[in-house]
Amino acid sequence: MLRWLRHLCTGCCLGLALAVVAQPMPTQVVIVSSEASASYTQVNTALIDALARAGVPKTVIVLLSPSELAQRAKEGRLGLTRIFVAVGARATQALLAIDPSAPVLSTLIPRQSFAQLLQSSGRKTSARLSVLYLDQPLRRQISLIQLALPQARKVGILLGPNSVGKLPELIALAQDRGMTLRQTQVTGEQPLFEALRVALDGSDVLLALADPTVFNSTSIQNILLSSFRLRVPMVAFSPAYTRAGAVLSLYSSPEQMGVQTAHLVLAAWRSGSLPELPVEPDDFLVDVNTNVARALGLALDGAALRLALRRQEYRP
Repeated sequence: MLRWLRHLCTGCCLGLALAVVAQPMPTQVVIVSSEASASYTQVNTALIDALARAGVPKTVIVLLSPSELAQRAKEGRLGLTRIFVAVGARATQALLAIDPSAPVLSTLIPRQSFAQLLQSSGRKTSARLSVLYLDQPLRRQISLIQLALPQARKVGILLGPNSVGKLPELIALAQDRGMTLRQTQVTGEQPLFEALRVALDGSDVLLALADPTVFNSTSIQNILLSSFRLRVPMVAFSPAYTRAGAVLSLYSSPEQMGVQTAHLVLAAWRSGSLPELPVEPDDFLVDVNTNVARALGLALDGAALRLALRRQEYRP
């Protein structure tokens, strides 16, 4: 009788253990991706892999499109999510629309796009709604110009509606570094190429800011040709612009954005909250168009410039 009870208890315990193992683990991270294009896929992969390396099982991570998120929210199938990650503007908009109970971290999104979504939703950044901007810090862009072009003193700036708000910070940074700005705004009264003529006149370098009204697939070739003819090197914000003819580009890769996003998710789990203030990219790349640099009489090394920038930012 005693032996039979012992076998019965052992069988019950084993059955309970197997039942527990068979139970699917609750969702911990919901990643909402705006698109399925290459750059978004690279961010998602880097994010999931970094979380997995830190011990987060891939089985508790769910990757959704904005439409799939809306459908699950409608059906009440979002589960016990600990944190939502919105990759891009469409994903951020979708998450703001359902207003989930778990914290939301937006990533791979320009500063201006995030500000517009906050304004339209009536939300503010907080410990439950934070952002990792795609844009590089302005101080980093000015520092790159100083390192790559130490003789440059006059910086041409083309401003549009999405970048004009950066002007006060740019002026302060330039003055602090002994530089002056030749800024001009693209408006209905002053079209792009008239503004470009003013920005290039007497400038040592043209700093491109991410503003689709100014820099886009229609305008970029003419901007680059004009700056090259006047021997004014352009420092841009995308490797595509380096390939097109900018002498330098400063940007964060999708993999770097994914890894930093993972670090923010893990830090939020430890502290219980997201950073209340927006976060800027902490790693980056510097691309050089060696042919354009050579034609302008410049000897530039992207890897060396990146290392110098990192040392400048992280030195004690």
